[in-house]
Amino acid sequence: MNRPFSGNPGEGQPQVDAGAGGGGAPRTLVAVVCSDQAVAARLAMLVGVGTASYTTIDEFAARLDGNPVVAILGPSFVDPIELTAAEQLLAARREVAAVMITDELSTDLLQRALRAGVKDVLQSPVEANDLLMAVERVGRTIGPVSGVMAPASPEGGEDGELGRVVMVFSTKGGSGKSVIASNLAVLLAQRSDRPVVLVDADLQFGDVAVMLKLTPQHTIVDAVSSLERLDATLMRDLLVEHSPEGLLVLPAPLEPAFADQIGASEMVRIVEMLRTFAGYVIIDTPAYFNDVVLGLIEVSDDVLLVAGMDIPNIKNVKIGLQTLRLLNTPMDKLRLILNRANSKVRLDASEVERTLGVKADALIPSDIVVPQAVNRGEPVVYSAPRSPVAKAFEDLADEFIPSQSKKRRK
Repeated sequence: MNRPFSGNPGEGQPQVDAGAGGGGAPRTLVAVVCSDQAVAARLAMLVGVGTASYTTIDEFAARLDGNPVVAILGPSFVDPIELTAAEQLLAARREVAAVMITDELSTDLLQRALRAGVKDVLQSPVEANDLLMAVERVGRTIGPVSGVMAPASPEGGEDGELGRVVMVFSTKGGSGKSVIASNLAVLLAQRSDRPVVLVDADLQFGDVAVMLKLTPQHTIVDAVSSLERLDATLMRDLLVEHSPEGLLVLPAPLEPAFADQIGASEMVRIVEMLRTFAGYVIIDTPAYFNDVVLGLIEVSDDVLLVAGMDIPNIKNVKIGLQTLRLLNTPMDKLRLILNRANSKVRLDASEVERTLGVKADALIPSDIVVPQAVNRGEPVVYSAPRSPVAKAFEDLADEFIPSQSKKRRK
């Protein structure tokens, strides 16, 4: 049952197209680790004949030889001692990434697994197709390993300075993060001496192109498919320009099915490429934690956490804050944005701040001009520049680049 790993094809090891490099890079191997041998056998059967199985992390670690490996951790890793052992291995061996299978998925378990370095958690019983897709997705997050050349470090713009990465995130759909991301990006593009790029990283249901009335010829999928030859010139060619301020946009895939082709490592490489020539990279994200979002949080300089003014929204944002703390995200990069802050819902900003334990950095008021602007495909800062919500976006942009009037006052 316990067999050593081998990077050589044809030795009985299942391999997935999720390796970190191209050309002669070793293929990603798959293994199951679970103290319950019956469960391990069942999981191995779902992946494919010949999958290596191990009963402990120590047995698994002893067989590692530097090749990239996706470890499927069985339900036994709900035990804190076993999960701690997995955490230590994942921290020490960068060629290993993990998917965890659990009999019962809870918020607490998800947080503990993410903190331990597990990339994805699936609830049992799991379908073969779902498991294979998770393995491939997680395999793409494995960083450069022995024998694989790492991508060159970004050199920055003409002055050698890398652009600032600002991520807009929420743990609840419908919070208004895409409106905030697009309007902030438009204002920064007006004010910045260097290009500003808006990236739609909501890979399944991104709305940025629709909100800005763009008809993209290229999307993130094209950038990923060109990753091995991607440079600043090619990257610029894949961006669509929004007039009149010259904002550059990298849209989400046109079909949700393409999302599974894009992993965290690819997204991070794209963002790192963009910041070599852009002054600001604004990223709109999906409303949940996954490996792509976690990778982007790590690379971002600022994370704008958007909260709405209703109890379910605030509850989800509080859980999101707890998760970020468990992941050791520096709290100084987080900025709380309260959207629809003047809504008559018997909640005020001070109550929300007290509940979340975080002071709000910006209050965006509710205004009918916002859905009107969205339906027209215009940023509200253009369609209603004198409205209170446009003024709130101006104030948010001042946190990054003060407007000319504020510069003169200073």
